[in-house]
Amino acid sequence: MSGGDSADALLGVYKPQGPLFVKGEGVWLVADDGRRYLDFTSGIAVTALGHGHPEIADAIERAAATGLLHTSNLYRTAPARDLAAFLADRAGMDRVFFCNSGGEAIEASLKFARRWAGTNRGSEARDFVALRGSFHGRLFGSLAVTDRPGYREPFEPLMPGANFVDPTDPRSLERALDPERVTALILEPIQGEGGVRPLGTPFLRKARELTRERGILLILDEVQCGLGRTGRFTAHEEAGIRPDILALAKPLAGGLPMGAVLVTEEVAASLSPGDHGTTFGGGPFVSTVALAVTRRLSDPDLLSDVREKGEALRGMLERLQERKGGRITEIRGRGLMWGVELSGPSAPVVEHALDEGLLLVGAGPNVVRLLPPLTVSTHELERGVSLLGEALDATVDAGA
Repeated sequence: MSGGDSADALLGVYKPQGPLFVKGEGVWLVADDGRRYLDFTSGIAVTALGHGHPEIADAIERAAATGLLHTSNLYRTAPARDLAAFLADRAGMDRVFFCNSGGEAIEASLKFARRWAGTNRGSEARDFVALRGSFHGRLFGSLAVTDRPGYREPFEPLMPGANFVDPTDPRSLERALDPERVTALILEPIQGEGGVRPLGTPFLRKARELTRERGILLILDEVQCGLGRTGRFTAHEEAGIRPDILALAKPLAGGLPMGAVLVTEEVAASLSPGDHGTTFGGGPFVSTVALAVTRRLSDPDLLSDVREKGEALRGMLERLQERKGGRITEIRGRGLMWGVELSGPSAPVVEHALDEGLLLVGAGPNVVRLLPPLTVSTHELERGVSLLGEALDATVDAGA
């Protein structure tokens, strides 16, 4: 490549769109032309504390001042030790493995489950059960348990042994969880890419009951819905269950790349040095920032505020649904994670919202996803819903 726009050097796996952002302020992003955009994506649930949060800035400054940006996992550092202890205690788990992303967290979760099965169940129990509508990532293992044919088919064959069941059919789940061949059940307490579909407390409790009875591991993928997004530190907390493996990522380090896998002592006991690894995971710089972020995200007052604002947002969306007639067919979600299902495609609405100054993201072909920072104000929620209404009107006028 020679000459041309420097953006041409970026690999074309993302569709170019929108303005060039140069600054972030709370719930707002600022483009190079000075225009401000209300951010209801949070970088797809990453910037949970908004942009430019002072506690994150302070943590970054403190971490950089030590000069200890990286040591590898050949050596111990206090930030990783302290973060692991905090996460394990707050989430009710025992051991923690750090990585760099949600996809890596799921890959590690699948590997840990297979290792546990090899130690405790024998070589035959190697399969995984996942749910229709699931999204767990784009790597070869995580993609194998993701129910998105368009993502999967170009890269097949994927990891073998993945089977899918309908979450609305409890009997299919019971039939699929065969203890002779299944290692683990993996699910998202709230399916994100699959349309923002909460599985609900009865389903989560039944899944935990079945897996425990049959000696099968339960992996919870809270990469998107965990760490305060629902108004609880973990999304499964409300159901009163404990998984065997818990994957976290997106908001963990406030925008710096980080993932984590939390496991029970039983799973940890099956793993030995060399079974898995990472060069960058849990580095001192990112761990220092993540500890500041997770402490803030675990604050009871913040979580209570998220629940209250979530109910306020529900009411705003329901009133919008009433005003727009059949354009909105269903509203689903919890806390500050909501899906607005439309009678038509969501892409034109997302595009028109961008023109109106609102950043949204889709969740499947006909669902608009709302993921504002947890620090959003009620006034900003009202403004966002108003702009969403304008985008819906614009798509009608444009014949979309």
